[in-house]
Amino acid sequence: MQQPEAYGYHSVTGLPYSHKTKLAAGLLSIFFGYFGAGRFYAGYTGLGFAMLIVNIVLTVVSLGTWLVVAWIWPVIDGIVLLAGEPKDKKGLP
Repeated sequence: MQQPEAYGYHSVTGLPYSHKTKLAAGLLSIFFGYFGAGRFYAGYTGLGFAMLIVNIVLTVVSLGTWLVVAWIWPVIDGIVLLAGEPKDKKGLP
């Protein structure tokens, strides 16, 4: 007889769930993704800094016209975080 699943553990891998939620990471990415907020929250500081630097540099270089398309990367990133099974920096689901 199979034992019931322990609360807070992934049913397939048996890893404990991260204390960071994918809902928070996805919404932070969609609404504040220009600054890399969703990735900073998930612990991926390198990717968060990359998003921040790329967006700032391209905004300055393009004299602000980059702001029109700068929302595309964070929105797609937020959708991926919400729809997929993202893991935090420690590899926890």
